[in-house]
Amino acid sequence: MKKKILMGAAAAALTVLLAACGGKSSSSNTSSVRIMAGDIINTMDAAQATDVISGQALANTMSGLYRFHGNKLEPDMAAKMATVSKDQKTYTFHLRKGTTWNDGKAVTAQDFAYSWRRAVDPATKSQYAYIFSGIKNADAIANGKMDKSKLGVEAPNKSTFIVHLDKAMPYFEKMITLQTFDPVEKSKVEKYGNKYGTSSKTIAFNGPYTMKGWSGSDQKWNETKNPKYWDKKNIKINKLSYQVVKDPSTALNLYQDNKLDDVVLSGNDAQQMKNNPAFNNRAMNATYYLELNANRIPAFKNEKVRQAISMAINRPDFIKQVLGNGSQPISTVVATKMMYNDKGEDFTTKPTKAVKQYTDYDLKGARKLFSQGMKEVGSKSVNYTLTSDDTALAKNTLEYLQNALEKLSTSDAKMKVTTRSVPFKTRLQLSQDHKSDMVVTAWSPDFPDAISFLSMFTTGASYNDGQFSNAQYDKLINASSGVDATNADKRWNDMQQASELLTKTAGVIPLYQLGESHLTRTSIKGMAICPNGMINFVGAHVDKK
Repeated sequence: MKKKILMGAAAAALTVLLAACGGKSSSSNTSSVRIMAGDIINTMDAAQATDVISGQALANTMSGLYRFHGNKLEPDMAAKMATVSKDQKTYTFHLRKGTTWNDGKAVTAQDFAYSWRRAVDPATKSQYAYIFSGIKNADAIANGKMDKSKLGVEAPNKSTFIVHLDKAMPYFEKMITLQTFDPVEKSKVEKYGNKYGTSSKTIAFNGPYTMKGWSGSDQKWNETKNPKYWDKKNIKINKLSYQVVKDPSTALNLYQDNKLDDVVLSGNDAQQMKNNPAFNNRAMNATYYLELNANRIPAFKNEKVRQAISMAINRPDFIKQVLGNGSQPISTVVATKMMYNDKGEDFTTKPTKAVKQYTDYDLKGARKLFSQGMKEVGSKSVNYTLTSDDTALAKNTLEYLQNALEKLSTSDAKMKVTTRSVPFKTRLQLSQDHKSDMVVTAWSPDFPDAISFLSMFTTGASYNDGQFSNAQYDKLINASSGVDATNADKRWNDMQQASELLTKTAGVIPLYQLGESHLTRTSIKGMAICPNGMINFVGAHVDKK
């Protein structure tokens, strides 16, 4: 999901289950899987969910128009892929016949129309209202200038749902796998009002699983197979049992005591278990990077100074010494293994080759650039504060980066770095208020398209916390969503050029793509992280002994 995320023990706000292969299980329960969760479910209201824990719970229990099966996007509530108009501005969906909510009521096109209008309505106060931008009249509605009934969606009958766009959006069909686009049962919302989504009794489910007894703040919860789900024959795991665990060592103990089937490890625990057959690493879609605010620190306006900072960081060593969790060095902010073209090429392959000189460790070259840049700035020293979260992992990250960056100092120019650890929410607020000199931050995309990362750094964008601005970059991003939006090759090239430009100018400084080290019972088969960052449990199963 596209959001700022926590740097903590196993990146708790981003903890999800990973796939496993081969072997036999030591678990005594072959009809259920017991899963470590990084935190509680914040909400089951699709319009209000902004974290991955809630997003995964919704992916398990709700069914939108489409669902990812591995890398393939397939119909879910839709009977088939949408019919798209020639100008790519109108999508017509036909829903499956006979689908129902778990309370027996029919799932209709009106449920989708109601849900989308509710989410974009300012009265709902959804943090994801902006994601509807591009759908006809969505911006005006979100800004309180038009009634929600004017949103470009219509349900002419119970099984037909039509969406009208203001402009072509090549990523639209991938985007609507986001939980915000799930349907909701109107009668439940009207009955429970602000309490909708705060406990399982306030919700109707139409997905693979249902919940009972969840009260909103539980450290444990169960999801059981939904007998009314249209594809119930492919739900092989009858029960998903989640337990919140925030300490990796505790998680390891629970796994070894056969109380959990999948846990997330980091640091020494991960290193000690890496030869275990159940150990597996997976790349997540989240990337971590440094944002520099040149409006606060004038030296950051100099491109050579920024490039020097990037080249002074030994990313592989940092990952080995500090993270130890399967993360990988990156040269662009766009996640690898997320977006591919028709030829099967990874979006990041070409940009990475073009910009690696700016992200490869080269202290000698970095010092030279730093001295040149500071001379151009007209100063012999720069002092600034580097901010991150207050978790143990974040503090270790700050210490490593402080040491690495201060090594840029020479007799010609000095760099002094002060570190600051603050709570996650405080870090977000400082960034949003543009009150951080430099910050360690991260992003996890809404949908598997490079634009979900790159659009953040256009001039004046709401999530451009470092206030980076480059006219050529803006031109490329605008072209990708404007004149080139319907030409796949041109759009691809626009975004690749923008990705290269962002790293070459060190507008932001890529650090690593988050990895998660897991211990997963080797009997668990068929689960996969989808391009949208969610696990699809449809088709997953547990081998019997």
